[in-house]
Amino acid sequence: LDKTFPTLDCSACILTPKMVDVAREPNIEMITNAEVVALEGAIGNYKVKIRKNPRYVLPDCSGCGECVNACVMKGRIQNEFDYGLSKRGAIYIPFPQAVPLKAVIDPLSCLMLKSGKCTQACVKACERNCIDFEQKEEEMEIKVGSIIVATGFKVFDAKRVSKYGYGKYPDVIDAMQFERLTNASGPTGGKLLTSKGEKPEKIAIIHCVGSRDENTNKYCSRVCCMYSLKHAHLAREKTGAEVYNYYMDIRAFGKGYEEFYKRIQSEGVRFIRGKVAEVFEKEGRLRVRAEDTLLGKNIEQDFDMVILSIGLEPCEDSDKLSEILHINRSQDGFFMEAHPKLNPLETPTAGIYIAGCSQGPKDIPDTVCQAKGCAGEVIKFLNIGKVKLETTIVQINADICKGCRLCEKLCPYGALEFNIDTKTMEVESAKCKGCGTCAAACPAGAIKQQQFSADQIFAEIEALLEGVGV
Repeated sequence: LDKTFPTLDCSACILTPKMVDVAREPNIEMITNAEVVALEGAIGNYKVKIRKNPRYVLPDCSGCGECVNACVMKGRIQNEFDYGLSKRGAIYIPFPQAVPLKAVIDPLSCLMLKSGKCTQACVKACERNCIDFEQKEEEMEIKVGSIIVATGFKVFDAKRVSKYGYGKYPDVIDAMQFERLTNASGPTGGKLLTSKGEKPEKIAIIHCVGSRDENTNKYCSRVCCMYSLKHAHLAREKTGAEVYNYYMDIRAFGKGYEEFYKRIQSEGVRFIRGKVAEVFEKEGRLRVRAEDTLLGKNIEQDFDMVILSIGLEPCEDSDKLSEILHINRSQDGFFMEAHPKLNPLETPTAGIYIAGCSQGPKDIPDTVCQAKGCAGEVIKFLNIGKVKLETTIVQINADICKGCRLCEKLCPYGALEFNIDTKTMEVESAKCKGCGTCAAACPAGAIKQQQFSADQIFAEIEALLEGVGV
């Protein structure tokens, strides 16, 4: 399933050639504009139900863009890819070099789909007759042996930190908007300009917006320090402006990162260690009030542009996907791995792996390494064709089971199913991890955990107490 998340260092441009290769590979089926709605089965025999949303454009679309230019809503709707810096129409191509390179209609904005009243200029402009307003959502089911979850992330909404004036002052922008401004395919053609269309002479970059904050997210987003340094370099290169970085700590942890940090310092970028109290407008400029912990005093400076280095958060539907796939999430909302050190790729649910920022914030090199690791694990499993079962899986005595289904609700792995014919519970051994939750909760005592019977546990306790002389 393809779900595109533009990352904080133009990886949409970096990864597009790879996406094209994937689309051309005959052994890979790419299903776009779709979502997983249900999952059944176990490792080696999963049944995945997918809802495919309508594009209202047939696959024969060549991506010529004639319909996009003809749309009566052109230039009226905020462009998500440019993060509100430009406008699009109701029919549009999601981003330059999109895969697949085909138009799609936004049903929430299209006049024809909303009210049935439109001149249908897009239909008239399409020579291939690819526009179909009668398309409906489809449901499909596929069988797979393993699943890799790589749903990416969403960026922190800087409006949640109102003291920085994001959304109030047009020249307070976030990191994603800065990326689009400096990109050649962006709304300004790669020129870094203020809302007045002028080159900024003084720029502030505020770190850790939505990260390492008790009021938003306590964790470090890992990528913010380094992309802030990159932004400082680009700002100096494109405008020659004075650039100030307001930071808490610079975490340059990767290969070559410390060297890049020193390079940025040598380019004249200035660093102020301390938290920013607020950003407000005074006499037509943006004033940043902050503390300088190294000097031990409060400072105020005026700027033409303020860039907020926003952090990473779990994707919006991670809670829903967690329930469907029966995989847990950690306290910060990201998907939880089986073990953070010994098994960082696999989830407790056998056959389901996690890669990239679905597991936690990380940069592109770490994401690529994790993705390759997941692919290797899947290939190994498919080649072996066998599954290792836990030795502590539970057994259900059908003669005692009353079919109350209490255990079914409590099982975190979805390993228990109710047999309608026998009116008793059954266990899927490939799913069971032997956690013992069901055995402890069963009111009839019909569920027994192998190797950990009550008699065995009591015998171990008695032996332990004898050993300490109790």
